[in-house]
Amino acid sequence: MLRSFSREEIRRIAAILAEAAATEIMPRFRNLAADAVRNKTSALDLVTDADESAERFIGDRLSRIYPNAVMVGEEACSRNPALLNVWIDAELAFLIDPIDGTRNYVAGLPLFGVMVAAVSRGEVMAGIIYDPVCRDAAVALRGEGAWLENEHGAQTPLQVAAPVPAEQMVGLIAAQQLDEPLRAAVNANALGLASSTILNCSAHEYRMLAGGHAHVLLYGRLMPWDHAAGWLLHHEAGGYSAHFDGTPYKPTHRGGGLLYAPDAGSWKAAHRLLMGENSPA
Repeated sequence: MLRSFSREEIRRIAAILAEAAATEIMPRFRNLAADAVRNKTSALDLVTDADESAERFIGDRLSRIYPNAVMVGEEACSRNPALLNVWIDAELAFLIDPIDGTRNYVAGLPLFGVMVAAVSRGEVMAGIIYDPVCRDAAVALRGEGAWLENEHGAQTPLQVAAPVPAEQMVGLIAAQQLDEPLRAAVNANALGLASSTILNCSAHEYRMLAGGHAHVLLYGRLMPWDHAAGWLLHHEAGGYSAHFDGTPYKPTHRGGGLLYAPDAGSWKAAHRLLMGENSPA
């Protein structure tokens, strides 16, 4: 049986993210010492003291409320990759990305977010993407929709953009995550969209998409904490998504890419435009 969540529970979890942002993330923003930033796998894959302390804060607070839940944090998994598999069959697990957009954070750009997804037996039940700068949360609850909630509790429903022809679509295209020759093809084909950019921050890319400010979003690299919350946000805002071969996404999947669009017809049109002859589908 899947573990469901109430809106009150989600509000309490969002409050934890807000507190983590206020105490661990924002005091260090534009105030990081040189030794507070380190490389993980490369010079483009960074971790800071703020990432690690915020992840500990969130995991500790969630464990107090849900003592039997499995906590899966990005930074903990970076240190111990075996943790990537411990949550798959759990009745309840939380996937935690303490600072999504760490490179932006280190550069002093106010474009980063905190993401948490609640997963039960491999199914995403709830997702929260918190913006520490604007102090609001984009929230999705399985079967109950998606909304933006400000720091005063006011809620605004989220709805994906209306379908348009592919050449009129606004795209968020993370083609750098793809292997060749698909990367070159997607980069070239994306010029056929009305606009194409990337924010280097999945948190804000998902918020932009679910809020109807972009039509298409493409990712090649799939880690559960990067996409589970955003996938549910887009789904509950009325959107359609699938791997490049058309199969449904699950948070346990780490390959196959992801393509998002307003509906199934738009997905097919975007897929044809972006993939061209190099499509693996």
